[in-house]
Amino acid sequence: MRIVFAKPVFPKKGALVLGVKENRVMLSMTVEADSESGGLLKQAMSASRFTGKGHQTLTVFTSLGRIVLYGIGTGKSIDTLWCEKAGSNIQAALAGSGETEVSVVFEGHEGSPEGIEARAAHLGYGALLNSYRFDKYRTKEKKDDKPTLSKITVMVDGHVKARNHFADLRAIAQGVFLTRDLVSEPPNVLYPVSYSDRLKELKRDGLKVQVLGEREMTKLGMGALLGVGQGSARESKIVVMQWNGSKRGEPPVAFVGKGVCFDTGGISLKPAGGMEDMKWDMGGSAVVSGLMKVLAGRKAKVNAVGVVGLVENMPDGNAQRPGDVVTSMSGQTIEIINTDAEGRLVLADALWYTLKRFKPKFMIDLATLTGAMMVSLGQVNCGYFANDDELSDRMAEAGEAVGEGIWRMPLGDEYNKMMDSDIADMKNAGPRYGGSITAACFLERFVDNCPWSHMDIAGMAWSSMDKPTVPKGGTGWGVRLLNHLVKAHYEG
Repeated sequence: MRIVFAKPVFPKKGALVLGVKENRVMLSMTVEADSESGGLLKQAMSASRFTGKGHQTLTVFTSLGRIVLYGIGTGKSIDTLWCEKAGSNIQAALAGSGETEVSVVFEGHEGSPEGIEARAAHLGYGALLNSYRFDKYRTKEKKDDKPTLSKITVMVDGHVKARNHFADLRAIAQGVFLTRDLVSEPPNVLYPVSYSDRLKELKRDGLKVQVLGEREMTKLGMGALLGVGQGSARESKIVVMQWNGSKRGEPPVAFVGKGVCFDTGGISLKPAGGMEDMKWDMGGSAVVSGLMKVLAGRKAKVNAVGVVGLVENMPDGNAQRPGDVVTSMSGQTIEIINTDAEGRLVLADALWYTLKRFKPKFMIDLATLTGAMMVSLGQVNCGYFANDDELSDRMAEAGEAVGEGIWRMPLGDEYNKMMDSDIADMKNAGPRYGGSITAACFLERFVDNCPWSHMDIAGMAWSSMDKPTVPKGGTGWGVRLLNHLVKAHYEG
């Protein structure tokens, strides 16, 4: 999808989107178009329920071509998130209409303090995010079922400034799309080796990428991560991505992702129903990968590191057993109670490795970790845990700014004690209740005193329905939030 910016003029071809305020108050170019069409727009509104309320639409065919009237309400509450939703709606409405391009006239509202140019850029951004499709394996899709829209022109005074604003937003969208692509791939295509090969391609974006294999991880003592992957015929990997955009020696910000490319549950086998969804149990690693692409793409003035642990959890004859005891890189021992509580084992070694090698300002890990989090918060908010109030507050602000909701969950000694083992330093699974909390307490044992947050994105990585700016499937949730966190608080 091409998003371009131009000054407001009536286009010579394609569909046209024009604004209308509440009570059918037409904006200046809408009035002009109504006059050109012999009053057809006003007649169409009078004959419909369209009144100009926010995000209402009405399509009218005129001598000027297809015109979509778009309601902007009073025009006073329009902010960047509103504009993203509008761009998404416009793209969705016209994607399969037969139109190949559309011009959106952006005028006549007060809006939020970011400025009309920034809001116009976010309208294009919303349209771009909603244009995503993962269709590489559809070989028999009919032409009539494919989208036709390929270009959106946002017409606004100050279009050059809008285009400049959009440059960073395009980089963010590319990171979101990488995350969606990774989550959407089938597990016979995306597994630890092929995944690590794909991440090596990020060197073209300016990232430094290093891959650790099982030999290197064995030398480092990563018994927790390696135990998860020992039942798979495919080798486990750790991929380290570095972006150095700040001064040399400045401690980085760090992001760690769970990358279980397929999770059968291991010996503690999952039920067959819905197991195909476990291809996206690597969603946390995909967010980290997409974020690192964004930081490189927009040349962020920060040092950042992304570490992803890539494994398959399979029920082979050599698979890890309930009752096994493994030794993590930290030296702490872990009794395996449930082999389906594997993601925390991957993260334990990845977190410790990140902590000791990079000594970061903070660490944030992301994982599709527990079904318990979905029971708690559904697919509306991401539950997160933090040992540092400042980091937590900044994350909450970032989530609100980009429209990705998060909800802080508790930690504490009473929960932590539930992870104590009779024969090892800890066990990998606690009692039934509070499962997402005890999982976070387990991870907290591998961060020392480093500011840290754990984001359980089990309900957020995949969506079974279309949402504004997020078509169903892999969502890319979290990339925008973490990018905003870095940009707002940690860039020099």
